[in-house]
Amino acid sequence: MMAYLVTILATGLGLLVVDTLVPGVDIANFPSALIAAIIIGLVNSSIRPILSALSLPLTFLTLGGFSLIVNGFCLWLASLFAPGFSMSGLIAFILAPVILSFTSTFLNKYFAERAIA
Repeated sequence: MMAYLVTILATGLGLLVVDTLVPGVDIANFPSALIAAIIIGLVNSSIRPILSALSLPLTFLTLGGFSLIVNGFCLWLASLFAPGFSMSGLIAFILAPVILSFTSTFLNKYFAERAIA
């Protein structure tokens, strides 16, 4: 349970970093980022596996490049359901999931190291 809460917190903080770095991504405040993190987790656990399986031939042909489109679509889909979180533009569609992945992974590792110590 604690690991799930740390993941939500890291994703919420990562969304705030994405909001700062990527034009076209707007997050109203930190509670909106936390709600968006929960919705992103739900979309990634329910819809993303189906999309990844259906797009496997395209992902194979593009040597994994199409997975960027799948990630962007899932993040955009989560922005439709999260109040205070919006995405617009091609740059946000492609760049936001990449930066979110890097920042949330870094923050997860950081919080995990602090929890052990």
